[in-house]
Amino acid sequence: MKKILFWIQTIRAYSLFASLCPVLIGLLVSPSVNVWVGICTAVCAMSLQVMSNLINDYYDFKRGADKAGREGFKRGLAEGSVSEAQIKRGTLVAMVIAIITGLCLVIHAGMGPGEGFKITNCLPILLIGITSLLFAWLYTATDHSLSYLGVADVFVFLYYGVIASTGTTYLQTHAFSMTSFWAGGVCGLISMCLLIANNLRDIDDDREVGKRTFPVRFGKRAGEIGLFIVVLLMPVMAWLAFGWSWPVLIGIPGLVLFYFIHRAQGAQYNKCMLTIGFMNLLYVLLVAIP
Repeated sequence: MKKILFWIQTIRAYSLFASLCPVLIGLLVSPSVNVWVGICTAVCAMSLQVMSNLINDYYDFKRGADKAGREGFKRGLAEGSVSEAQIKRGTLVAMVIAIITGLCLVIHAGMGPGEGFKITNCLPILLIGITSLLFAWLYTATDHSLSYLGVADVFVFLYYGVIASTGTTYLQTHAFSMTSFWAGGVCGLISMCLLIANNLRDIDDDREVGKRTFPVRFGKRAGEIGLFIVVLLMPVMAWLAFGWSWPVLIGIPGLVLFYFIHRAQGAQYNKCMLTIGFMNLLYVLLVAIP
């Protein structure tokens, strides 16, 4: 049990709604659902996020961005509760699961309705899989990592939003859906809120290690303005997907969240970040209401 709890903390289980929820949205907007393909999609998406989280932990620790006693959530490597070898093994396991489930999804995508396997049918899913693995690595692991250049927000919106949702719907219908695109975009915006809150909290530490996030580049006030714009876009994208219906109400908790993030100091950001994860789940529930 201790080992299970240890790995739940290490993989940042609290953050996995970011990869799960856009998949659920893609399934909810599909006219019919193949349950096993849906489960495989969810496992693949979460494995990719776990892999990205562990790579992020390893390289942030090596660069000195994660330290013992940090205001953010405790990191195993920085606190000495996990070894580099364990992180590497965990990363490998997550990558293997992602590749195996991803290959299953590619094969399924290639089998169009009423026809045999066609490479053109599976190309979109294959491209999503390859780029997801690539960006999970590029997010932190190189000298020009996305998170250190201040452009990670864009990739979070895409891969934890529109790409995840439209890819999920494509696997179910073998067709692209604009409803899935706009609906998944809300998930991407919510995940952007998580990243912005993280960057606002860590602005001083990030500046010390040369991590040029948006708040580091342009200041805390600019980061908060960016957060406010992201929150305002949530009901807009929900409206583009569903019209005037329950999902549009996501703007209300979004504004409440902005208020608390604006007033947060130090470790108070952590509570806001936990709330953001559940906000993604709340949005899925709003979409599920008939």
